[in-house]
Amino acid sequence: MVQEVVQYLRCARGGLFVDGTLGTGGHTLAILQHSPATTQVIGIDRDPDGLAAAGERLKGFSHQLHPVQGKFGDLKKILSSLGLKSVDGILLDLGFSSLQIESPGRGFSFQRDDPLDMRMDLTQGISARDWLAQSSQKELIGILKEYGEERWAKRLAGKILAHQSKKPIQTTRELAELIGRVIPRGGRIHPATRTFQALRILINDELNQLKSFLGDFLETLKEGGRVCLISYHSLEDRLIKQTFLRLERGVGDTFGMFESFQPKRQTGFRRVNSKPIVPTQREKQDNPRSRGAKLRVGEKVEGLL
Repeated sequence: MVQEVVQYLRCARGGLFVDGTLGTGGHTLAILQHSPATTQVIGIDRDPDGLAAAGERLKGFSHQLHPVQGKFGDLKKILSSLGLKSVDGILLDLGFSSLQIESPGRGFSFQRDDPLDMRMDLTQGISARDWLAQSSQKELIGILKEYGEERWAKRLAGKILAHQSKKPIQTTRELAELIGRVIPRGGRIHPATRTFQALRILINDELNQLKSFLGDFLETLKEGGRVCLISYHSLEDRLIKQTFLRLERGVGDTFGMFESFQPKRQTGFRRVNSKPIVPTQREKQDNPRSRGAKLRVGEKVEGLL
């Protein structure tokens, strides 16, 4: 949804933007190509390989790009470390990048036989393989239900842990083949898709990162600044939708998600689009990974913050 991002961030005006999920730099490239030469972009990504790939792709704009290895949930801290308080626009694309899918050894895809890792930053956290080795059936069922929305969660968790007790699962292919024996195949979606999604969200703490971002982002926007958030999972989209509504109405923490942000009057926020923007049919054909994408846009206006 590159064209929509360029349009809704109003890149033609220029300014200081944050790409909180830099990836290989596709969105940032479009932002810089459609902005004045004075425009600057802070590109954040936790994956050092992604930062390196983006740096190479964007070397023609090196004087306008400021890459940062970090998490978008730490946006306020990152801006503070750079001596900045606010920016003109923020983008998050919550899908994982083609580099992560295609790079061998990362464990994000069940299309090849890789170590079952799934960490975006291989130097931090626990791998999916190690988490499965220590998880209980209750924990696994909960993760599969909540993060994967897997209707076969109970049955699948039992089979996975029974297999684990005999021979620990080490690779993506082992896990995908086991899931394929438990869940009947139907439609276009591979039976392992939801389980891999659930494990990726868990291992990278993705929902908590999003909650942290949603609790802070308005403070980091200048008046008139916009935020563009692209999600692919119903849990992510629900969090974004509810937060935007809460901020626009100036109510308190209705959904019990945030401790630090309790507005008592109008917060100075409006939804630019009341309904999410979805990819065109042409984009879905050209980029099948965009099928479930939803873009929500908000703007900071005169108000409390």
